[in-house]
Amino acid sequence: MAYKYATPNLTGGIDDALIDVSSAVPSFLIGLLLFVWSFVFLSGMAAQSKRRGSADAPLWATMASISTLMLTLVLSLKAGLVSLDVLGIVVGVTLLSGLWLFLSKGRGEL
Repeated sequence: MAYKYATPNLTGGIDDALIDVSSAVPSFLIGLLLFVWSFVFLSGMAAQSKRRGSADAPLWATMASISTLMLTLVLSLKAGLVSLDVLGIVVGVTLLSGLWLFLSKGRGEL
């Protein structure tokens, strides 16, 4: 038996379409957040290594985590889009990457 996917109704707005897609594909939101994190991390690392010759991985992990957290907070404004588990994981990754950045720098180093 083949499953037929019903396309979401876009007249209600993009948030209703995102809720429909994430209810049909539960891993959609997690994949979107992983894509945003990896895009910011890899593009920042590539740009910094092109400019300076080396890249600061803890800095870009923290920047990617903060940008993913901001997106998650915006998406959590609509009920039913972001679960509390996903929000907790994103906050935890942000705190761990900030700790990694804090511990990777020496005294007086930016």
